[in-house]
Amino acid sequence: MIETEKNSTESIEDSQDDELLVDAESDSEGGASAETSEEDTGDDLAAKLKEAQAQAMESHENMLRIAAESENFKKRILREQENQLKYAEENLLKELLPSIDNLERAMSEEHNTDDISVLMEGIELTLKGLLSALEKFECKPIKSVGNPFDPNFHEAIAMEPSSEIPEQSVINEFEKGYLYKDRLLRASKVIVSKGNADE
Repeated sequence: MIETEKNSTESIEDSQDDELLVDAESDSEGGASAETSEEDTGDDLAAKLKEAQAQAMESHENMLRIAAESENFKKRILREQENQLKYAEENLLKELLPSIDNLERAMSEEHNTDDISVLMEGIELTLKGLLSALEKFECKPIKSVGNPFDPNFHEAIAMEPSSEIPEQSVINEFEKGYLYKDRLLRASKVIVSKGNADE
């Protein structure tokens, strides 16, 4: 009976030892599993950090490229504007060249002919060409003779009596005025009527 109790006690102790071994093994496996999990998490974080850094670098390079393109675009626009301003008169000058050619031809013909009417006809055609060129660029002469004097468009250089032109109206033009689009380019220099001197 004593042996039975002894065997029973040894069996319980062996069972407890086995349980302790299992617990120790399980703790060891759990620790290893926790370490592996921590390593996995660390690797994931490192990979994500690396990916985020790569994206940040790419975004930075894109930003630099866009800034450079924007700067180049601004420089190109400024260069084009400078060229436009520099050569703004080119079209007008092209329109004036035929009139210069006509004047040069008229001057050379003057030595070959005694007929002044031919020369005058050439001068009239040249003047029409010049006025036509100005009109293409919306530059038009101001009609003054017979119209009331307007200080906005006329500059009076003298006043004369006139029985035909009413007082404060333009009798004659000394120098024609011009409008460029809606702006006064040059005022007309005019002689203004004082009215009928007999009155």
